[in-house]
Amino acid sequence: MAGANYNDLLAFMAVAREQSFTRAAAQLGVSQSALSHTIRALEARLGVRLLTRTTRSVSPTAAGERLLQNVAPRFQEIEAELTAIGELSDKPAGTVRITTTEHAARTVLWPKLAKMLSKYPDIKVEMIVESRLAEIVAERYDMGVRLGDTLTSDTTAVCISADLPVAIVASPAYLAHHPEPKTPQDLIHHACINLRLMSRGGLYAWELKKGKQQINAHVEGQLVFNEPMQILDAALSGFGLGYVLEDMAQPYIAQGRLRQVLTDWCPSFPGYHLCYPNRSEPSRAMSVLIDALRHPANASKRE
Repeated sequence: MAGANYNDLLAFMAVAREQSFTRAAAQLGVSQSALSHTIRALEARLGVRLLTRTTRSVSPTAAGERLLQNVAPRFQEIEAELTAIGELSDKPAGTVRITTTEHAARTVLWPKLAKMLSKYPDIKVEMIVESRLAEIVAERYDMGVRLGDTLTSDTTAVCISADLPVAIVASPAYLAHHPEPKTPQDLIHHACINLRLMSRGGLYAWELKKGKQQINAHVEGQLVFNEPMQILDAALSGFGLGYVLEDMAQPYIAQGRLRQVLTDWCPSFPGYHLCYPNRSEPSRAMSVLIDALRHPANASKRE
C-alpha cells in the first residue's frame, strides 16, 4: 500500500473491535474527529469502504472484516516478538493490560499491585474495569480476572483470592415493614434488587445452597442494576433485598445499617483467578504480576 501508515491500521482495528469511535478514541488517546479523519483517509487510499456507520453503531464491511482477520494476527506476532526482545533486558518491563470487575480491582488487584509496582518502575499496568466478561484474546488483553466457576479450558488460571461468601441483606427500615424471609420461597413476597449480567443480557438468578439443596431463585423487584455497588446502595436506602458479596456488605452490617437474612442458604463462590491464554507464554512483566497476586493458601489446580 503506497504511503502506508501502520498507525492507520491500528486505528482501524481498534474501531472495528470496539464497534464504536468513542470507545476506540478513548483507547487510543485521540479525539473522535481525528480518529474519524484517519479512517476516512485509510479508506480513500485503499479505495474501498472498511466500516459501515450508522447513528447507533459501527461495523466492518466485508472488506473491513477481511482486513481485520488477516492483518490483526500479524500485529499480534510483531507485539509478541517485541515483548520477547524486551525480555532480554535485565529488568522486567512492558505494559500489562488486565480486564477485571470493580470489586476484584478494589479488593484484590490494587492492594497487592500498589505494593509491587514501586519495586518495578518499568512495568506499566492498564486495568480496565467493566461489568461484562470481556474476551481476553479477541480484545487484546494480556490477562483477565474471573471467578473460579467461570474459568474456561483455553486459559491458564492462577488463584488470587480466597473463596467469596455471599450475603442477602436489607436495611432495618425495610425489614420493619416486611417479615424476614425464612426460606427461598419467601422471596416471592419481597422486593428484590436484581442484577443484569451484561455478558449474557439476562437477569442473574440468585444462587442459593443449603447442604445438598441448590436453588436458582428468579426474583422480582422494582430495581435492576448492572453493578453490585448500586445494589448495595439501594439496599441501604431501604428498597429491598440485595444479593452481594459478603465483604462488600460487612462494614454496613457491623454498623447496623444492614442485616443479613437467609444466612443458611448463602453459598461461597470459588475465589478470583488471574487468567491468560494457554498458547501464550507469560512475559516477565506478567510473571511478576502473577507472583505478586497469587493467593498462597489457594493455589490453582489448573495452573
